[in-house]
Amino acid sequence: MTTTHPSPQTANGSEHSASVPETAYLTRPDGRVAFAVLGALLLASIAAEAIKHSTGYWQIAAFGFAPDLALFYGAGPGLARGQIHPRAVWLYNTVHRFWGPITLAALAALGVLSVGFFIGALTWAFHIALDRSLGYGLRTRDGYQRP
Repeated sequence: MTTTHPSPQTANGSEHSASVPETAYLTRPDGRVAFAVLGALLLASIAAEAIKHSTGYWQIAAFGFAPDLALFYGAGPGLARGQIHPRAVWLYNTVHRFWGPITLAALAALGVLSVGFFIGALTWAFHIALDRSLGYGLRTRDGYQRP
């Protein structure tokens, strides 16, 4: 079943209609629970590492909030509720995949970066897990949540 969203105007003034599956705003409950468990484990790890090393505090703030800066980049007039501008989809999807924090954690574990960046990687992964546990996933080319 598909739902047609309102036809917002694009940047050049033309209208466009996006047909997105109705399930685009839903995720499977068992997957959401798994991401919630992952998020809880990551949060405990963040706290333990930050206390153990007495560092990583600015990384917690930066990597906790920075992935959602893509939402500000994707804001604009004429968008449907829950839609981000297509110009921001690549950025949003890039910073909401686990390969980023995994790469950052590996570099910190190898000593290329300080332990604060390991804590930042855990925080970034926590952000992604939290989003997924709340039902927010990657975006389609049109800026809607993927099914």
